[in-house]
Amino acid sequence: MSATPGVIAHFDIAGGDIAGLSSFYRDMFGWDVADRGPGYAQVETPSLRGALVEAPESSLTLGIVVDDLDAAVLDAASAGGSVVMPATDNGWVRKAQVADPAGNVLTLIQK
Repeated sequence: MSATPGVIAHFDIAGGDIAGLSSFYRDMFGWDVADRGPGYAQVETPSLRGALVEAPESSLTLGIVVDDLDAAVLDAASAGGSVVMPATDNGWVRKAQVADPAGNVLTLIQK
């Protein structure tokens, strides 16, 4: 993952049928898809890593690198967005989720 602030460094594609998503992206684009446990598969594209995530609703979430996660969460709220998930350390990265004014969710990833 790139550590350059402002870079899109990750994506999550969510849907109810992870096997179908895996087959689609593998067959359509030749992406490497590796099952990593129930409801989760890691994806390698030629230029970006991401994940397929089992979820009741379909969505596409971009992960963007930030210098200061706590400040970025406050900035998002000040800029007309909202906090979807507060800063969290999942053992791999420290991240949070915010929504833009239209409701599109972004994952902010601590540099």
